[in-house]
Amino acid sequence: MTDDAAKRFEFIYRQHFRAVLRYALARLEPESAKDATAETFLIAWRRLPDVPADPAPWLFGVARKVIAGQLRSSTRREALHARLEVAGAGQTRAGEIDEEVAERAAVLTALARLSENDREVLRLTAWDGLTSKVAADVLGVSRIALGVRLHRARRRFSAALGVAEPVARSRSSARLDDFEATGTEPNALIPFPPRKEAR
Repeated sequence: MTDDAAKRFEFIYRQHFRAVLRYALARLEPESAKDATAETFLIAWRRLPDVPADPAPWLFGVARKVIAGQLRSSTRREALHARLEVAGAGQTRAGEIDEEVAERAAVLTALARLSENDREVLRLTAWDGLTSKVAADVLGVSRIALGVRLHRARRRFSAALGVAEPVARSRSSARLDDFEATGTEPNALIPFPPRKEAR
């Protein structure tokens, strides 16, 4: 690797490290996100001649592939976190937390009803704040195609949220009532076992 190549990689790393890490943190646990970011830049180092003049879309595309296998459990972890909040809150803030958790559960339930393609286009634009150009490059589609996908994903999310909201509220309320009435151990209210930490 020549000095010019090393300087170019250092420039790319300094300019885009934080953005790639933020992208990974939106999808993974902090330690896994750091690993995914490191692997993304390792690939960039090894394939530096393939990195285009505007490296951001290329880096996001690589990062997306690196973390794709770990992304499937993201909504499950969030749902577990929401249920743990209810179980550990006790009775002092039960009503307030029940309302908050019901809203979060409704959003997560609505997202879970969408396809992975719909979830990804919403994450890129709404959560990661990528421009339409960069998001389109990450997904490997035109800006027009991205606009169509985003419009359809938003419409399907709104429809799914309308269905999920009353269901999530009734389930959250029922679980909290059961917990308060029976004194059941908090873990008994969790409908699935906690995910093991990645090593």
